[in-house]
Amino acid sequence: MSHVNVTINGRQYRMACEEGQERRLLQLAETMEGRITELRGKFGEIGDARLTVMAALMTADELLDASQRIMRLEEQVNALQDARFAAAERAKATQSAVASALNAAAERLEKMTQALNRTLGGGVAIG
Repeated sequence: MSHVNVTINGRQYRMACEEGQERRLLQLAETMEGRITELRGKFGEIGDARLTVMAALMTADELLDASQRIMRLEEQVNALQDARFAAAERAKATQSAVASALNAAAERLEKMTQALNRTLGGGVAIG
């Protein structure tokens, strides 16, 4: 377990985090500090607790929007995967139908060739 000193709303806090997560924790604290600074610029000194709560609500709002967007994108991905599967199945069916049609045509041509060979009396072979 690592420890990092972060500054939020002008106050230092010693925070624990997983090994390797120190930089991430510092970035999160900087983001929160930036929001508080932004809010202080807009609303002035309205109280530390209120600024912190407002910054937390802004973050929660963005998180909720991002979560909803992710859900919509996951639904779109699932729909696209379903469409891709259906298209692949249609392509297989089409390929099978084309192969069957070509085989049937080849058989008809073979029969016609045999019939022509019989008609010509076997003297000239076609095919």
